Amino acid sequence: MNAWIYLTIAILAEVIGTSALKSSEGFTRLWPSVTVVIGYGLAFWMLSLTLKTIPVGIAYAVWAGAGIVLVALIGWVLFQQKIDAMGMLGIALIISGVLVLNLFSKSSLH
Repeated sequence: MNAWIYLTIAILAEVIGTSALKSSEGFTRLWPSVTVVIGYGLAFWMLSLTLKTIPVGIAYAVWAGAGIVLVALIGWVLFQQKIDAMGMLGIALIISGVLVLNLFSKSSLH
């Protein structure tokens, strides 16, 4: 399987796990807690497979950047958390950084 597909699965699993972390209420609710453990387990497994091909710095930058943006959007949509103008600017800069890294850097090994 393509390393970028592994990385995409890792990102989505981590986002699901992090989103469920809020719902787990400090690991006092069973099913959200199970979702957290499975999400993080799958995320790290897929990330480890990604690192066989993609350099760790590139993979982690994409994983972390995409995860931050997606979790912020989930917090905004599902948990009604506010994002102000500076927050939106920060998210835009993260997206820009991930795009620059992937589109223009020779380090990403496409």
